[in-house]
Amino acid sequence: MTQLLLETGIKIAIILGGMMTAAAYFVLLERRMAAWVQDRIGPNRVGIPGTKVRLFGLGQPLADGIKFILKENYTPAHVNHALYAIAPVVILTAALTTFVVIPMGSLIPHFKVGVPQVGVVDSGHNVEMIAAPGIDVGLILIFALSSIAVYGVILGGWSSNNKYSFLGGLRSSAQLIAYELPLSLGILGVVLAAGSLDIDTITKAQAVQGWYGILQPLGFIVFLIAAFAEASRLPFDLPEAEQELIGGYHTEYAGMKLLLFLVAEFLHMIAASFLIVQLFLGGWHLPFITGDLDNEKITWFTAALRIGVLQAKIFGVIVFFMLVRWSWPRFRFDQLMSLAWKIMLPLGILNLVAVAVVQEFTKPETLNGKVIAIAVGWIVLVAGWLCMALSNPLVTDNRPRRDLSLAEVDAQI
Repeated sequence: MTQLLLETGIKIAIILGGMMTAAAYFVLLERRMAAWVQDRIGPNRVGIPGTKVRLFGLGQPLADGIKFILKENYTPAHVNHALYAIAPVVILTAALTTFVVIPMGSLIPHFKVGVPQVGVVDSGHNVEMIAAPGIDVGLILIFALSSIAVYGVILGGWSSNNKYSFLGGLRSSAQLIAYELPLSLGILGVVLAAGSLDIDTITKAQAVQGWYGILQPLGFIVFLIAAFAEASRLPFDLPEAEQELIGGYHTEYAGMKLLLFLVAEFLHMIAASFLIVQLFLGGWHLPFITGDLDNEKITWFTAALRIGVLQAKIFGVIVFFMLVRWSWPRFRFDQLMSLAWKIMLPLGILNLVAVAVVQEFTKPETLNGKVIAIAVGWIVLVAGWLCMALSNPLVTDNRPRRDLSLAEVDAQI
């Protein structure tokens, strides 16, 4: 029991430290990418504090953190103090807890380490790269935690007693509920093909059947777009929308409380990137590179290679998230809702039905089964796109709606 608690504690400490550090430096990366897109220099001056060493601006996250910590912990007099303080804690806790069921790699080989005043610490077995191994309903737990995070946004918007914050909270709740369904349908296709709700099992199934991003391209696109919306990243950042709502649900927040909201937003993006890679892009698997699935034969080299492959894929997806943010304009709210209910939901159902038919009448492990699954997947993608384009040609029309009254326009805002 002591060894289990020690192992779990070390894993949680590594995940907490790694995620918080990653969130800080991804902020710097995004600022540099924004500068590159906008043809300016970006943050490149802050280096080691107290010295003139700049290190290409790598000290910027530390400076930003100190700035937030030293700011006055101001609470407006008109807010509901208890809920106002709880909201950022709820959203950050839910965002961090999500990572306990997300694998950070495959396995680490059995090892023994000599620790002063303790003796030899023996792992006793190959160590799984997940904080809470053995939970075979990991995807359900992730959905439950992401639903709890919504309460943080709603509480923050309501307790601020500010109309912009309240509108941001309402927008966020409507958006998250609308895109939960396509997100679930995208995952259901994967669960149906792998026969499990465990993320590690799904990754291993892709090593045998092929990456689901290739076998189920329509499900992959549906999940990707829904993940953008769930992470509230541009073009889906309607809950914040600085030009319309100032800052949305965190308009009245500052200092450390605002920092918790901002960190949670980046953690949502990182968690979405993990899920995209683990569910559709093979996770740590790379054909002919990362070895077979025999757990007993794993070496330190193979374990490091698998971690490197997984992290490289996740980094690529996060860079894609950032490029989209600084390249696409924001949707109108009616367009956002139309996209969810009129486009994403039918396409998600279509993909699920197609996957069910393929699983029923083919054997995905065989070569013929893989060829049939890939052909059906891409035919369904083209057919779905044509049907949506013909049935809803104006769903993303950006021209002003001059047929609406002022009351109808206000209702959409």
